[in-house]
Amino acid sequence: MINDKYRHELKYIVSDAQIRILENRIRNYMQMDEHAIDGKYGIRSLYFDDQYNSCFYQNEDGTDLREKYRIRIYNCSKDRITLECKRKESGKTFKKICPLTLEQCESLMKGIALREMEDMDPLLRVFTVKMMADRFRPAVIVDYVRKPYIYRSGNVRVTFDTEVSSSKCIDRFFDLDMPKRPVMPVGMQLLEVKYDEFIPDNIYNNLQVEDLNSTAYSKYYLCRKFEMGG
Repeated sequence: MINDKYRHELKYIVSDAQIRILENRIRNYMQMDEHAIDGKYGIRSLYFDDQYNSCFYQNEDGTDLREKYRIRIYNCSKDRITLECKRKESGKTFKKICPLTLEQCESLMKGIALREMEDMDPLLRVFTVKMMADRFRPAVIVDYVRKPYIYRSGNVRVTFDTEVSSSKCIDRFFDLDMPKRPVMPVGMQLLEVKYDEFIPDNIYNNLQVEDLNSTAYSKYYLCRKFEMGG
């Protein structure tokens, strides 16, 4: 599966109080994502990097045209496991996604490259090459709770990501009680706004609050920097 359409992605650091204000506003115009249970769901991603930490430093330097590879699960479930490549170019992003079996996931978690097969998904084939040629290995787990809102016109998505935490306990990727450490200042969370071509005025206007601070750093970067002692 390839989402080959680049999307705008804006990120902001917000307080718990700002989230309450923004949610009260946008729920009059936006729908809760149908996959949310009681208004939220858990996201956990295992990110990979090479022996030189190239992905981390490209993110830190703001390198244009960069990619990050991750395995993603929801609510710690083994029912849906995906390999994703998130590509950023000229301030926009798109994702390539393919499904993984539990067996494939467990091999990759151990840093073991999969055996190439004729019917292998193209994304998984590229990632397999990176593991063998560039020595890609598991680097960090990023864990958070997401409150997702959607607006069909313009394909707008507003998400509040709370309890952002990092972990190096790769072997406990599926565990509900996986040890993890918060990476955000107390009372601060992340807001992300994603859209195709435009944000409708009613959505844009209701996302304006005092002291809203934009950030160029991703959850991946924050978690890796934390784990690397930065």
